[in-house]
Amino acid sequence: MSTTMSLQTSVEDAPEERSSFFIGTADSDNVSEEEGHHHQLVLQKANALASENCLREAIYWFSVALRYGPVRPEQLSTFVECILRNFKTIAAGPEESAQIRDNSGNDVFDCPNCHNFLGEAVTVACGHTYCKRCLQRRLLSKCKLCREAVKGGEEKVSVVLCGLLDKWFPDELKKSKTLCEVDELCRRKRYQEAVSLATNVIQSDPETAAVVRLSRAEAYTALKQYCLALEDTEFCPGSCCSAEPLFRKAMVLHEMGQVDESLQVFFHCLAVDEEFPCAKRQMEKILFDLLSPADDTVKVGLKETTQNTSPHLRSKTLLANAQAHPQSPVQRQHQHQICLIIQKHRESLERPGLSRAHSLRIHGSSCDEEGLKRVCSAPQLGDQEKGSLLKRKLSVSDAEPCIVDSGSSKYKKQVATKGFKQQAAIAKTYRSVPVDLLDASDFECSLCMRLFFEPVTTPCGHTFCKNCLERCLDHTPQCPLCKESLKEYLACRKYMVTAVLDTLIKQYLSQEYAERAKAHLDETKELSDLSKNVPIFVCTMAYPTVPCPLHVFEPRYRLMIRRCMDTGTRQFGMCINDPQKGFADYGCMLIIRSVHFLPDGRSVVDTIGGKRFRVLSRGVKDGYRTADIEHLEDTKVEDSDELERLQELHDAVYEQARVWFQNLKIRFHNQILQHFGPMPEREADIQATPNGPACCWWLLAVLPIDPRYQLSVLSMTSLKERLVKIQHILTYLQSIPNN
Repeated sequence: MSTTMSLQTSVEDAPEERSSFFIGTADSDNVSEEEGHHHQLVLQKANALASENCLREAIYWFSVALRYGPVRPEQLSTFVECILRNFKTIAAGPEESAQIRDNSGNDVFDCPNCHNFLGEAVTVACGHTYCKRCLQRRLLSKCKLCREAVKGGEEKVSVVLCGLLDKWFPDELKKSKTLCEVDELCRRKRYQEAVSLATNVIQSDPETAAVVRLSRAEAYTALKQYCLALEDTEFCPGSCCSAEPLFRKAMVLHEMGQVDESLQVFFHCLAVDEEFPCAKRQMEKILFDLLSPADDTVKVGLKETTQNTSPHLRSKTLLANAQAHPQSPVQRQHQHQICLIIQKHRESLERPGLSRAHSLRIHGSSCDEEGLKRVCSAPQLGDQEKGSLLKRKLSVSDAEPCIVDSGSSKYKKQVATKGFKQQAAIAKTYRSVPVDLLDASDFECSLCMRLFFEPVTTPCGHTFCKNCLERCLDHTPQCPLCKESLKEYLACRKYMVTAVLDTLIKQYLSQEYAERAKAHLDETKELSDLSKNVPIFVCTMAYPTVPCPLHVFEPRYRLMIRRCMDTGTRQFGMCINDPQKGFADYGCMLIIRSVHFLPDGRSVVDTIGGKRFRVLSRGVKDGYRTADIEHLEDTKVEDSDELERLQELHDAVYEQARVWFQNLKIRFHNQILQHFGPMPEREADIQATPNGPACCWWLLAVLPIDPRYQLSVLSMTSLKERLVKIQHILTYLQSIPNN
């Protein structure tokens, strides 16, 4: 493969003309399809190199992809992750990285993301609770505590928790609501009003200044008052341990046109919180602009670079090509541009002095429009200016490493450790619930009127005991209080315990919780007894060792199946209907092998027959039937002569059944195989199990006889009598002409 890229043609500078060229307004559709295929190969190559942490090569191939055809900024996400890995290796030592990830010592009333008072608390799907502000501003994409994805739209406050916070900490809740008013004004683009309200809050209550200043910084940025915005962002990092201050500072710098500085701060922001979604999106856009071609008079041809990249060899070829070929000037240009930015920020971390943006603010360097024009911004520059900018940045020779870790980073680590210690000191100021305001009735479930046990908060913001909520959803997929649809919530079936409420109950109502837990344990123990109050599914005949798939849709049986799973027994009784008694005197236990829940709450339950039983007494629990039972076992034959005759009878019946099954019409034969499986193998010891040979029960299930007759055979404890009954049925069926 040639080491230089062939020059195919030239295009105009207009984006519309570039797009039309790349989608194939040339000679034929075949050429367009081939070019599109090559473009995809280059993107795959760039992504593969970024995944392998090959920063230099990835920079080059992403820039080639941008020169060759249209690429969306979000397609650079793998590239962003690669750069971030390289940056964190340099800018964050092992001690700092460990500190960044360890945020477990927070106050229970603090938001896990911004570490400020929960205020208007919102419980997300994983059961953890965040302040409404963090969710509305999309400041997190994954839960900080369990790493579960946090979806948009989870912004309805927890009614119970907000009521408690309002009762216990009314002043702090009022401040949180005021902050939400500032954010609402920003969303409505009433920035001057937002600045006025935020300023009043800061002057009246310096304790909440940090987070309010972030909202005011956003308003100042929109009003193009960048120096004031920078002042607010610089004030916050010492008082707030989230990544938001860094993100807001980076946004201000980007609006000022200081692209390099803003990108450095975005790196730092993602080093603190690698899942910060807004920072990732902004980095993708900036890198997209930096890697976009500075001169659109040239279209780079890629046929030579992709001729050997067949699908099954592509990954190896991508890496081999990147390592084998010398770097082109364009490649070195883009590599140094990104690497120098990383290196510059590394040096700023190691220096005890102030950052450039901070120095600008203190020394009064021009923040006016004239000063901003001197700062290069990739989106604002023309192609020629952008090319000059990139050349001016190339102060490191190609032979030198683009990132040099020179000397000890002891000072850097000391600075980072000091910052984190300050943050930890802030987090250890725990709030305590006023004892005189503590009332157990505030923690009562509105359904069972008892203390919450495993409290679960629905998407609409209401909280119930987990078991209570599940029972309600068995009947209707709506919230029991506000009647909002919970169909999606039911389909997911992720009823996660609300961690904050559970912690508060265990911490402040330990005695009441112990009594509630004991009552729940006693109820569970009662449901676990497989001889007393055994749940009975009144439906069809079931037999030992024979599969019995069930479609469960009635609310009472949904509850019954769930209890069988929760208690761990995974068993229930199956009986046929009896008009006088409700269900028959004999039945078979079914063992649950698996349960497949459908989105609407129904379920398909795969069971297999277990022990037989006789009903001693009947009852009802929560709508479904129960029974006290005794298990049945076959009477064993001890006499050797009698056992030999029994074995001969068994062998004769087995052979007769095999012949009958083989002679069935293919349609019936296949139906039996589909529902009940193949006929069981002949057993060496016919008295090995309490229920006797499995073939008898398989035959009883597939033979076309009346359920009442099947029930009489099920109740027999004599294997000989059972074999005789089955033999009579087979003889009768074989006497009927097979049409």
